Amino acid sequence: MSLDRRISLALLPTPLQLLPRLTKLLDGPNILVKRDDLTGLGMGGNKLRKLEFLLGDALAQGADTILTVGALQSNHARQTAAACAKVGLDCELILRHGKHHQVEHEQIGNMLLNQLFGAKIHLLALPAEREPVMAERAEQLKVEGRIPYCIPVGGSGVIGNFGYVLCAEEMIQQASEMGQELDAIVVATGSGGTHAGLLAGLHLIGSKTRVIGIAVEGTREEQEALVYQQASEVVSALRGRKMARTKVEVLDAYVGPGYGKPTPEMVEALHLAASTEALVLDPVYTGKAMAGLIDLCRMGAFDTEDRVAFLHTGGAPGLFAGALGRQI
Repeated sequence: MSLDRRISLALLPTPLQLLPRLTKLLDGPNILVKRDDLTGLGMGGNKLRKLEFLLGDALAQGADTILTVGALQSNHARQTAAACAKVGLDCELILRHGKHHQVEHEQIGNMLLNQLFGAKIHLLALPAEREPVMAERAEQLKVEGRIPYCIPVGGSGVIGNFGYVLCAEEMIQQASEMGQELDAIVVATGSGGTHAGLLAGLHLIGSKTRVIGIAVEGTREEQEALVYQQASEVVSALRGRKMARTKVEVLDAYVGPGYGKPTPEMVEALHLAASTEALVLDPVYTGKAMAGLIDLCRMGAFDTEDRVAFLHTGGAPGLFAGALGRQI
């Protein structure tokens, strides 16, 4: 497996910037931000790096319809819909909503953007499983003479995760050009692919930079197993040496009551990032990841001279998703 099926979707490289006011407020370490919210297409976000490989693979296979799954306000689904519109592929999204779903939630935030990008949307109520529905829909499309291509939740799999192998190299190079060496990268961990790709990329180039995942769902044990499996698959696909299990670090203390459910720490993190650096985070992923980074700084988990990069994966449309936004 190689990287040669990649297509161009994102505006790369994204900036790596110092956050001096937040650094001062927290009394160190030196905090930087990797602006993958600025990848451009469809309001940006980290999934575009994955979609460059996934849609490249789909086009190489002659696919005409892309299917993927996610939550109602999925950033991955929105970026997939945007990327399909850009390259001329049909897009179908299988999205699951929660117990307190209201019809107006289908017309705001990422859902509004999905419709503007022309995606066909299939809504499922909890506890329906999205993947079997996607597989069934793919079979229906084949009967109709179409050529479907299924993308897993979050675009997280060997092919999509290649995007963050290259991002890891990009970050190390940018830091070097700034005269810096990164001691750690902090990232939200959900479907695991961004974290796994970064970890695999750093391992493959021999970097000692840590990757600290802040879980937005699940337990530390579950997420570490998921990330390790995905990172190992990427390393194997790229013919690298085996990676140690101990390199995987995930913290689950910031999940709160569950995926997509606000916490006071997340709300504080959104306000601090915005009021000190005009950095707009989202309530589901980057808000909780920043809450974790802020808490680690306050606990003295880093030396004051360390250089810690926060990976901003995007997701700002989630701020405008009805009740979720009103709690902020």
